[in-house]
Amino acid sequence: MSETLVLHGMGSPNVIKVVIMLEELDLAYELRHVAVFAQEQFDPAFLALSPLGKVPVLEDPRLGMPLAESGAILHWLAEREGRFLPEQQPARAEVMQWLMIQMANVGPMLGQFTHFNLVPPGSEPYAHGRYGAIAAKLYRDLDDRLARQEWLAGGQYSIVDIATQPWTYYLERHGFDTREHPHLLEWRERIAARPAVQRANERADAAFTDVATLSRKAASGADLDRFFNRTDQVPKKDFSIVRNM
Repeated sequence: MSETLVLHGMGSPNVIKVVIMLEELDLAYELRHVAVFAQEQFDPAFLALSPLGKVPVLEDPRLGMPLAESGAILHWLAEREGRFLPEQQPARAEVMQWLMIQMANVGPMLGQFTHFNLVPPGSEPYAHGRYGAIAAKLYRDLDDRLARQEWLAGGQYSIVDIATQPWTYYLERHGFDTREHPHLLEWRERIAARPAVQRANERADAAFTDVATLSRKAASGADLDRFFNRTDQVPKKDFSIVRNM
């Protein structure tokens, strides 16, 4: 009997990367939308699946527990199927190194720059400038690496390419010139041309796009404030000690 996995999420890069992995592995799975703009991620039923109330979450009968965090999910699926993660060292360690770079740097930093691109102009000039500079460096670092090799790590297409590729579509949204990142663009489009990746994007679009748009339009101001962690109650800090160091 085939096992059907369940992936809870919405149309974010961290969810799309797992959909790509499921398609690459040709596994049977179901997508379930989590209405994050309507605060569904804070429901007790969802918190029982995801300790931090974040998507994605994978339910895999073979694992026997819900698994959150996209990097952990990719690693589990690669181990489960014996694919997209080299068996031999040091290629395996290199893939894990670059997976951690994606999880700790590419995703969070590009996500923060996206956030500060959405706030009213001038409201957070320091934060916008800081994350813009970090984003520029990350895009440049990825392009430089891909100028020297076909894949990000391990000498072959792997979970780190799957993890990173969906995030690189922010390049244009963030206002960077694609002509200055030719190797990143070539790598991104080469992955996009894979049949499994095309199926993943089509399936995710059908499952998430329309329902997420309706959820976002129905969200109240309080819902959006909570989603973006916006508050007027943040205590003011005295940074004079920093200025005097």
